[in-house]
Amino acid sequence: MSERIGSTVIENVRPQLDAGRWAVKRVEGESLTVKADIFKEGHDVLVAVVRWRQSAPKEQATEWTETPMEAKGNDLWEAEFPLARTGRYEFTVEAWPDLFATWVSELKRKVDVGRDVRSELLEGAALLEGAAARATQAKESEDAKRLTEAAQSFRKGVSHTAIAAAMDPGIALIASKYADRSIATRYDRVLEVFVNREKARFGSWYEFFPRSALRDGRTHGTFKDAEKWLPYVQSLGFDIIYLPPIHPIGRTARKGKNNSLTAGPEDVGSPWAIGAAEGGHKAVNPKLGTLEDFRGFVKAANGLGIEIALDIAFQCSPDHPYVKEHPEWFQHRPDGTIKTAENPPKRYEDIVNFDWLGPGRATLWPELKSVVMHWVEQGVRIFRVDNPHTKPLQFWAWLIREVQTVRPDVVFLSEAFTRPKVMKHLAKAGFQQSYTYFTWRNFKQEMEEYLEELTSPPVSDYMLGNLWPNTPDILPEFLQRSGPGGFRLRAAMAATLSSTWGMYCGYELCEGTPVKPGKEEYLDSEKYELKAWDLDRPGNIRDYISRLNAIRREHRAFQLYSNLRFFKSENDQVMFYLKRTPDGSSQVLVAVSFDPFHAQESVLHVPLAELGIQPDETYQVHELMTDERSLWQGPTAHVRLTPEQPAAIWAVYRFRRSEQAFDYYE
Repeated sequence: MSERIGSTVIENVRPQLDAGRWAVKRVEGESLTVKADIFKEGHDVLVAVVRWRQSAPKEQATEWTETPMEAKGNDLWEAEFPLARTGRYEFTVEAWPDLFATWVSELKRKVDVGRDVRSELLEGAALLEGAAARATQAKESEDAKRLTEAAQSFRKGVSHTAIAAAMDPGIALIASKYADRSIATRYDRVLEVFVNREKARFGSWYEFFPRSALRDGRTHGTFKDAEKWLPYVQSLGFDIIYLPPIHPIGRTARKGKNNSLTAGPEDVGSPWAIGAAEGGHKAVNPKLGTLEDFRGFVKAANGLGIEIALDIAFQCSPDHPYVKEHPEWFQHRPDGTIKTAENPPKRYEDIVNFDWLGPGRATLWPELKSVVMHWVEQGVRIFRVDNPHTKPLQFWAWLIREVQTVRPDVVFLSEAFTRPKVMKHLAKAGFQQSYTYFTWRNFKQEMEEYLEELTSPPVSDYMLGNLWPNTPDILPEFLQRSGPGGFRLRAAMAATLSSTWGMYCGYELCEGTPVKPGKEEYLDSEKYELKAWDLDRPGNIRDYISRLNAIRREHRAFQLYSNLRFFKSENDQVMFYLKRTPDGSSQVLVAVSFDPFHAQESVLHVPLAELGIQPDETYQVHELMTDERSLWQGPTAHVRLTPEQPAAIWAVYRFRRSEQAFDYYE
């Protein structure tokens, strides 16, 4: 005869992505709140748990742990469990009827109306005896003894002692520990959450080319020269330095200055044309130094609290050793040549692409994984990935999972300026961070709508926007015509809207000359030549950048991502928003102007309720860019922003009452 089966329904378990296909993302030290709709027919008392464990890396794997869920009403259940370490966690939900608790509930109602409950007591005895057997099996003899004694009292017939034992909360609690789980329902899939280290959520990126480290525009720099830049980058407040590819550069079809098709003997070429006789993706350009020199550069940066992020560009110059050693990794045309990379009307004559999905993938994919692990061994834990949207999405899902299974501290940034669904799919597949359309959002309404989308669930469960106002590839039209005021306001937005932002070297110098009108590319682009950087150029905004990064470090609210809330500003040229920690220990208001040329004033509607402030309460604000303090009261405030100070950032402090007066703040 078949065993009994359960009938509890578990549905709408969240968070989950695409029916559990992908892992949601969190940061170490957080907890994951799991919700589910759980119910069954009738009036049974239900019990539900979240089952969870850390599954990767293997050396940190744990056994399944169960955390009780709490009924929130209307069949909604909820629980949370801690995410103490980086790595991959698994979780699911299980629920079952508590047969003894249900029996007690029914018994009480019958006793209250004077029903004969002799048969019911026999049913209760059988339930407790079953629980006692399970307690014995679990080698919990004391619990088994108490359950057996209670069952025996039930079998003696209706009495005050039997009814009292039936209603004893202690007996019900023990019985619930040994519930009949054979009738439990377990959610039909195991979900995942990937736990990142803090740097995946909070960081300030600075990109520069080490070959321009000597800053004279003529002499090729080395890693040792680049070490001399480190104190400068530190003074600006950046904690991540991103380097373009550092590998040997091909000579075939090498690009000249300003992307010229004809290169002279002194032209250094594009670092993204990877591979030459000196080596490929695991080699260092000899003009930069040796692998040992690179490790020394990483160590020196780490000593100043700076991590090195390295560009991963999975493409080759025609001179790359792979082209000769592994022709099966490339797609050849009928005439035997390999097609160069194109993105019409752009063409990259100095680059050839892999045949990602051909039969050679069986050895190609593991080799590219070994490239990433090679640089991990050299001390790199952060990778900016070039154009991932032009490679198969399943490759990235495979690669990132393979790497993070053994090194969960590795962070991947997706440089995918492409269609929204593709960008989001890359994030689901594992990229912790992504470049965004922030670079081209120039008006208040579109900026608010876009950032609300990025920083709110479901998108924020898997995608974190890294905001860059410029890159070596992109000089937005706004920066070409806005002068220092524009550079200030875009930096203020990037640094305060997201917990992670970055900029390419020269931004602090307000470098904004395009190669030609209508083109979002730099004149004399550093992608093709050495640059002469005058870091003390008049009109620079170095101090402004440094202050922004200092504020981010000092105020925890800026280090969180999904805590952005916009509020009303009565001027469409002024955006107003709040960032705060869940406990309110850090809360900051920001007003920023979209006008790089003129002063803008606005009435701001202060979110008193979100700040925990009463309508008639006086509170202090500390404007962090100018170090000015003021007392505010009421639901509105006034701000005046200028091209020199296009952003106001207020830390909000409530008065605290002491025995004498309101004399200190929280």
